[in-house]
This record gives sequence, C-alpha cells and structure tokens, in this order.
Amino acid sequence: MPQIQLTPAQRKVHRADAHHLDPVVMVGNDGLTANVKKEADNALNAHGLIKVRVFSDDRVARETMFQTLADELSAAPIQHIGKLLVLWRPLPDTVKEKSVDEDRMAGPRDFKVLKYSKRAGQRPEVKTLRVLGNQRLTAGGNVKRAKPKPQTSVKKRSQT
Repeated sequence: MPQIQLTPAQRKVHRADAHHLDPVVMVGNDGLTANVKKEADNALNAHGLIKVRVFSDDRVARETMFQTLADELSAAPIQHIGKLLVLWRPLPDTVKEKSVDEDRMAGPRDFKVLKYSKRAGQRPEVKTLRVLGNQRLTAGGNVKRAKPKPQTSVKKRSQT
C-alpha cells in the first residue's frame, strides 16, 4: 500500500497536533514484528495520529522502520525526531459518530473563585465552586439558583 503524500503545511499542522501526544506503540529489541504492525494499524484506526517509540540506538534502522510503517500501513510519515516516530492516516468512515442528544441539559461546571478577606494583608482564598445546570455564578462569587418560570393559572393556560 502506498503512503500518503502531504504538503509541508499539512505536515506542520499534524506535527503541532502530535506535540502533546504520548507514544501508543513501542518497538522493542525485536524490531518491527507482525504484532507491532498490527498494534500500529489498530492505533491508527482508533486515533488517526499516533506516536511510536523505538528503543533502538541505530538511526538508520529507525529511519527504515519509519518508512516501512508508513508504506505498509498506508500512512503519512509526519516526523522522525530522536526515537519518536509520528504517523498519520485519516480515520476510516466505519468509526462511530457520536450522536448528539438535543434534549440534553448542561452538566455541572467547576469555577475557581477568589474570596478576599475582610482584614487587610490577608491573601485571598481560592475556592472551587460547582455550579449545576439550574444555577449561575454571581459577580460576587455566590451561587444562585435560576429563577423558576412563573406559574400560570389553569384559566390562562386554557386561553392560549
């Protein structure tokens, strides 16, 4: 299978996306075995962009592994820096799309609030407040419940 060819701009974007990733596939002393290729293929199907760590000190061997993985897995070689290899392949269409529930309400949110002391010279205290879906945070750092909708009488409801 041929590897994917990317423009330098596309490669740069994928390099930036891979910066915070941890290696998901490790290549040990045995080199590129069938199991390593299978795990790399599974990781590419699941994530699309992966890092592979190679525990070999031979740079030429790492470069050949990089090209071999890219060719056999039909992936794009993004970056080879030190013992880390970065590969990218577009996610397959068979990956389940997350369904969005229209009726779902907002979940709890955590806010950090500074509470200042009434005495001078004291450090402000940092408190973490959890705000639920029916609550709001005021400017003073207090949690208030949302006002309920006013009740309408049966007579008014029947008129509309």
